[in-house]
Amino acid sequence: MSALARLADELRAERSLLADALVAPPADEPHTTRAAAGSRARRAPEEYALVLAAVREGYLLHYGEGRVVQPDDPDLALLGGDRLYALGLARLAALGDLDAVAELADLISLCAQAHADAADGRTDAAELADAAWASAAAAIGDGSTDAHARAKERARAGEVDAAAALRDAAGVPDRP
Repeated sequence: MSALARLADELRAERSLLADALVAPPADEPHTTRAAAGSRARRAPEEYALVLAAVREGYLLHYGEGRVVQPDDPDLALLGGDRLYALGLARLAALGDLDAVAELADLISLCAQAHADAADGRTDAAELADAAWASAAAAIGDGSTDAHARAKERARAGEVDAAAALRDAAGVPDRP
């Protein structure tokens, strides 16, 4: 079962307002799969995949439209995003992987910064956020590297080539 299908099942079991906004889950995405395939995630790959799926869904609800949760009410989308961030972080903390918790916190922060900078015309939010997701998935799956830490600092500083640095740290080629 895919991580997104598991996430939908968990939300359905909660019988919350989010359960009423569930749609059929698509296939898992590369970020989720990448984190779960890493050497650090080897002890609980399905749990790492679920963590990334939940946090990614929370991000999407905050900045666009979810893949699994699609509420009609924008306030519910925002609250649902918060709930899914919390779900992912709590499950990761339960695994005792505090380094990965820190990576997810950095990821959430970098994505928020990317969207804020895009609103000011300083960056392409989608490009920087996608690069941050790729880099974080690699760091969560396999552990952080010096290149990853430097790339995050470049993103925080608003450097124009930060997305490329994040993709490079993740081993993902630049977009054409």
